[in-house]
Amino acid sequence: QVDLVESGGGLVQPGGSLRLSCAFFGGRFDLYHMGWYRQAPGKQREMVAEITRGMATNYADFVQGRFTISRDNAKPTIYLQMNSLKPEDTAVYYCNADRRRTYPSGTYSEGDYWGQGIQVTVNS
Repeated sequence: QVDLVESGGGLVQPGGSLRLSCAFFGGRFDLYHMGWYRQAPGKQREMVAEITRGMATNYADFVQGRFTISRDNAKPTIYLQMNSLKPEDTAVYYCNADRRRTYPSGTYSEGDYWGQGIQVTVNS
């Protein structure tokens, strides 16, 4: 059983910065593809950023160079550095751990886990 614990959220003014952390417990962190997702009121959950076991990263278009995802396999923890925050970034942010395996036919998820979510509010 994998547990994910997010921290670092809160209230920030537009243009400000926050750093989210997600601590990973209960499994081999190095085997998991990790990501940050968010869900605003009345909207569907959407991917914000993801980082593979090999440290490759992928970002949603709306990030536009403002956010940086990273992982520390020694901790084991992932981070989301968010700069130039906008009111539309207000949402509950969730950490995700996805156990993916690669076969000759492709890469498949064998199950994933979610953190409890943490509120980020961007408001003057």
